[in-house]
Amino acid sequence: MAQRLRLTGLAYGGDYNPEQWPEEVWTEDVALMRQAGVNLVSLGIFSWARLEPRPGEFDFGWLDRVIDKLHAADVSVDLATPTASPPAWFQKANPHVRPVTVDGRELGYGARQTYCPSSPEYAAAAARITRELAARYAGHPAVVLWHVHNEYGCHVSRCYCERSAAAFRDWLRDRYKTVDVLNEAWGTSFWGQRYGSFDEIDAPRQAPTAVNPAQQLDFRRFSSDALLALYKAERDIIRAADPNVPVTTNFMAGLSDNLDYWAWAREVDLVATDHYLSAERADNQIGLALAADLTRSLGGGAPWLLMEHSTSAVNWQPRNIAKRPGEMVRNSLAHVARGADGVMFFQWRASRAGAEKYHSAMVPHAGTATRLWREVVGLGERLRELEPLRGSRVAADVAIVWEWESRWALELEYRPSVELDFRERIDAYYERLWRAGVTVDFVHPGADLSGYRLVVAPSMYVTRNAWAENLRSWVRSGGTLLTSYFTGIVDENDAVHPGGYPGALRDVLGVRTEEFLPLRHGETTSLSATTRMDIGAAASGTASRWAEDLTLDGAAAVLQHADGPAAGRPAVTRHAFGEGTAWYVATAPDAGTLDAVLRAALADAGVRTPSGVPDGVERVRRTDAGGRGWEIVINHTASDATLPGPEGPVSVPAGTVTVLASEPLESVSSPTDQ
Repeated sequence: MAQRLRLTGLAYGGDYNPEQWPEEVWTEDVALMRQAGVNLVSLGIFSWARLEPRPGEFDFGWLDRVIDKLHAADVSVDLATPTASPPAWFQKANPHVRPVTVDGRELGYGARQTYCPSSPEYAAAAARITRELAARYAGHPAVVLWHVHNEYGCHVSRCYCERSAAAFRDWLRDRYKTVDVLNEAWGTSFWGQRYGSFDEIDAPRQAPTAVNPAQQLDFRRFSSDALLALYKAERDIIRAADPNVPVTTNFMAGLSDNLDYWAWAREVDLVATDHYLSAERADNQIGLALAADLTRSLGGGAPWLLMEHSTSAVNWQPRNIAKRPGEMVRNSLAHVARGADGVMFFQWRASRAGAEKYHSAMVPHAGTATRLWREVVGLGERLRELEPLRGSRVAADVAIVWEWESRWALELEYRPSVELDFRERIDAYYERLWRAGVTVDFVHPGADLSGYRLVVAPSMYVTRNAWAENLRSWVRSGGTLLTSYFTGIVDENDAVHPGGYPGALRDVLGVRTEEFLPLRHGETTSLSATTRMDIGAAASGTASRWAEDLTLDGAAAVLQHADGPAAGRPAVTRHAFGEGTAWYVATAPDAGTLDAVLRAALADAGVRTPSGVPDGVERVRRTDAGGRGWEIVINHTASDATLPGPEGPVSVPAGTVTVLASEPLESVSSPTDQ
């Protein structure tokens, strides 16, 4: 169950790394934090070498002084275990713990996350420093959150060393019990791969050609579980010492595909995530919204914490483009709009040295006589005004199916087309819904769907029988389902469902595909509406990437291919199934056509789309348990916008954020440049 932080308002602050600075700077930092309205900092994330300079020898004096200074200034602490960055002495003593890549290269020391997740030496050292921290700071009034590790799986998500291979075999023994069951699940009769014992199985290292896909998929599951076991070990140490303070770690929802966050979310007391914009995309606010919606969904709709984002440029993208005036405020409040109860940054003060010295910060290299600092102070003021939103939630009638197993399996070798891409289809559908003003949740395919009117499954390649039955019964009872191509195709072992495509969902969709007809790179087909149904799509609609030799088995054709390899075949279908309806989009329509299809499915589901909201203006509602509501309206455009409000037209100046509240919060706007 999600826990709330022991704070009086929305969390505001960032990663604080005082060990990078002389102590006289700490006093200045605390004074500036008070000026900016900071009430929470993440502390100690990369401090292992400072806290344990030699094995078993600990130095907490400096950390005591920092925490005391922060506490005296009413700044609370998110205290981290520093285990994402093992010290040099540990690496020297244990060179065999360095991770190994799929092609057998051992990675060197000098960065962070340089360890094998299956190393018992690393686990023991991590437990030791965690135990010392928990014993010393449990019950400290400044510590309101425990922060285990940092960005698990960001740099080393899979290790292919001998220890990892041995741990993988143990994981397989626990999962399959007998090697015969494993052989059946992996289809090892193909290419003569059949195993006589678990000891014969290796990690799926680089091989002469594609390694068994079921083996690769299981290794992804194992690797996520191995890192999760490390998290749980540290968490349990902390909980035993300090049971009344929530424990979390920072996800990278929407940015990293290395961990099964549905499984991880069950193990944290508060869902937290990091998010960084794709700086070169002009519409990167859509990706931000997707990541925020996904994060909220991982926590079952409960308020969550934005643990890291940037005040301006980052340091690791090909072109580290600075944010323009007002953009940092819009980014921050977009996360709040979609359920965040706190806004944090990496980091508080820009580093003078190291790999991230060109990463922006709350206190930039140029100091406080800067626009960026003025915006940081202004954002703190704004968040104090928005304190009544704390604890409120975002509700959605529409859900998108997201499952990491599908992502992992879909992008393995030897698929029908290199353009089959999990995120490409998810992003295409999410963008159209975002532009239509529809707020969405993301759901696991086995989740309770009863609260949704429309469920969209753009890329559910892996479809376990139980998941298919979940969708089937939900549609039968009145739900509206919309799926895209290459959905329902394989089971949890990447084995094709029998009976033809689209596999496990064939009866729900009312279609049957005899053969996939992927299109060549750059090839398009023309789409035309059928005489039986017209959804208002433009007659000049086109499709790309994919087509199918599709026949109807109860469904009605909505759009069909007018030319190309699937000429005359349905491209979009609609099927009445029980009390509900199932749509199948068997191609990649152009944006306008996809928009028309989605709006027709929304109408089927009885979901109203807001009217009068200009493109590029984002509008999301949060509601508290007492029924009070707040609408956060974000104008991402360079033009002033006017849109309908509860008491008449509302003007939202270019590049600003307006919050409309029923009570007691008045309508307030943020200037572009404070």
